[in-house]
Amino acid sequence: MDKEKITRKLKGIIKSDKMDKTVVVTVTTRKKHPKYHKYFSSSKNFKAHDENNQYKEGDSVVIAETRPLSKEKRWEVIEMIKESAQETPEEETPEEETES
Repeated sequence: MDKEKITRKLKGIIKSDKMDKTVVVTVTTRKKHPKYHKYFSSSKNFKAHDENNQYKEGDSVVIAETRPLSKEKRWEVIEMIKESAQETPEEETPEEETES
């Protein structure tokens, strides 16, 4: 019998990409308080594998659970939802001033 393994998938925003082949993804969830019935948000950081260092800080991504890759890394980035709005500005060449 073929059993497909169900992997957990979470959506989050990359908080840090300073490590080699690793990104820190912040996943925010909304929960309802059991007694007061008020919604509140809680967030958790996950370290995820990024093989080619292609994802940058601020990108929205989907991460999937995988086998342990290191002491704290048990997730892998599988796709990008939205690229960050922080684009690196191209260097502007100063216009030459002409003396009259």
